Amino acid sequence: MYMHTSGTTSRPKRVRLTHGNLVASLANIQATYELSPADRTLLVMPLFHVHGLIAGLLTSLASGGTVILHGRFAASTFWKHVSTHGATWYTAVPTMQQVLLMRAETDFPKDNPPPLRFIRSCSASLAASVLERLEKAFHAPVLEAYAMTENAHQMTSNPLPKHGPRKPGSVGKATGTVKVAILDDNCQPVPTGKVGEVCIQGPSVTPGYVNNEEANRVGFMGGWFHTGDQGFLDEEDYLTLTGRIKELINRGGEKISPLEVDAVLLSHPLVGEAVSFAAPDEKYGEEVHAVVTLKPGSSLSEEAIVQHCRLSLADFKLPKKVYIAQTVPRTATGKIQRRIVAEHFLKG
Repeated sequence: MYMHTSGTTSRPKRVRLTHGNLVASLANIQATYELSPADRTLLVMPLFHVHGLIAGLLTSLASGGTVILHGRFAASTFWKHVSTHGATWYTAVPTMQQVLLMRAETDFPKDNPPPLRFIRSCSASLAASVLERLEKAFHAPVLEAYAMTENAHQMTSNPLPKHGPRKPGSVGKATGTVKVAILDDNCQPVPTGKVGEVCIQGPSVTPGYVNNEEANRVGFMGGWFHTGDQGFLDEEDYLTLTGRIKELINRGGEKISPLEVDAVLLSHPLVGEAVSFAAPDEKYGEEVHAVVTLKPGSSLSEEAIVQHCRLSLADFKLPKKVYIAQTVPRTATGKIQRRIVAEHFLKG
């Protein structure tokens, strides 16, 4: 199977996935969530992307479960379909989770909640504050996972509650046959807790990109696949991502993780979505800019948002400019890509 990367920081690359890659990935996902013929999932992710195709559709079929085809994501009818068809789990990107959360008061059937075993979030970082609000609103454990097209989807995931803690802000532990390592610039492992590049090995990893020798040379150095993501492992081997290496904001030599800024912005009770990014600056080279959308009926000033950030961020990490917007640009899969957001708002 040939698929294209999402092109987070550059042009999309063509990825070759073998039958062996796919079978290994399906087995890893099925084992992680203990999927069985008793499970039913409401599929809202598009099938041209590994998230919907591998995690939602093929893993469910491989486990003997049922897939409810919802069509395009529509928050207004989501819980109706979940309840009508008895879905036991669903998987979605954080932007979809946040939309559902913003409509929870009016849409979620509190008197007869659906029998969800778990909620899975993947394909982008889920802020810890959002995860906690999701669990409280929808009465189910939220399991954040980490995945890439180059690995036929899932690499790590927080476990089901009976198998260990789920750590807000972490994407969990390596699943199944996937091996995860944090390496430095010389492809050497770094100590526990130290930040480096997230690298993987395993039978689900692609044999390589198609007609792209340079990407293969850089991507497979030292016998590991280099994800381009930065992160660290804790004492229990839970992985925390600190951002895409190419997306780090370099303010006068200080490296700032946009994920950290996003998390603080999202902790404000009136903020619905938040995306921070690097903006050119004559003095520092780059400055922090951020876009936020507010929850329906809310009102908030740029100054109030920055003051909220002061409670948790050092001064050099504070957004110099905050754009309060109605919507944030998304890809066809519902993901938010920083470079696209930056281009959109910096152009005015």
